Amino acid sequence: MPNTMPNTIDTDRDFQSLADPYRRELLAHCYRMLGSIHDAEDLVQETYLRAWRSYGGFEGRSSLRTWLYRIATNVCLTAIDQRGNRPMPSGLGAPSEEPERPVVASDEVPWLEPAPDTVLGADAADPATIVTARESTRLAFVAALQHLPAKQRVVLILRDVLKWRAAEVAELLDTSTAAVNSALQRARAQLEENAPLRDELVEPTDPGQRDLLERYAKAFETADIASLIELFKQDVVWEMPPFPQWFVGADRVVRLILAQCGPTPGDIRMVPAAANGQPAFGLYMRDAAGVHRAYQLQVLSITGDGVAHVSVFFDTTLFPVFGLAESL
Repeated sequence: MPNTMPNTIDTDRDFQSLADPYRRELLAHCYRMLGSIHDAEDLVQETYLRAWRSYGGFEGRSSLRTWLYRIATNVCLTAIDQRGNRPMPSGLGAPSEEPERPVVASDEVPWLEPAPDTVLGADAADPATIVTARESTRLAFVAALQHLPAKQRVVLILRDVLKWRAAEVAELLDTSTAAVNSALQRARAQLEENAPLRDELVEPTDPGQRDLLERYAKAFETADIASLIELFKQDVVWEMPPFPQWFVGADRVVRLILAQCGPTPGDIRMVPAAANGQPAFGLYMRDAAGVHRAYQLQVLSITGDGVAHVSVFFDTTLFPVFGLAESL
């Protein structure tokens, strides 16, 4: 019998060399769809496994990129159907009025997760691409996507984020161009109701942001509550999955920190990070043995008036994803 192994190896190498350049953008696509970096990584692996198995039958009627997006999108739609959407606490109900009352976790809710910039980053040589990638992966934008039906979510991401033509999206979804345009119109209208004004946010390159972030970290590390109040906007929002309770207003947020955490100088250490095109910190809390251990990941939204929104994630499995140590 003839030995076909060399041809198989060549096919595998061919697939890998052609498909690997799309891995990062497919990860960003799956993350926008699912709101979970853990799930996105798993589904990109599933996408590449399915594509590898089917590569022998790929006829090239569309580009390899379009073909991979078709597989990834179908994998994501199945996952959404099985697992549901991933909200933030502010998307589930009214803010709490009692920051001193003990908060209770809702671990059964599949909460939204942040994603590191190093994973979702765009081509550093193209500033326009960087801005687009940053805006389309902000936590508030990804959270707003979770309010859309799955098909509308796909259409909005492909049309408004990735700039696909309506005909290309229609082909991917096996539907008509008219149906795509109608879904896009409805998705845009609903997104306007949930997405914040992007123009209010300070860009990471703003020179004033570094000083504010240094003061923010120092205020936590020294338990300087007075300085913290000065950095918060008066209507600052603080939410912290897996706890469904969330809070609005600098006074309530500070009361929450004092009542629920009560730090003393040296209890906390803050390590800078970057998530969803926004500044972030890995917060480490000192334990009884004097070791600072991973405690929470904070993602900040900053405007010209100060810290406008803090999303606090208590899922410490996110620390390795961000390249953060488990203890200091």
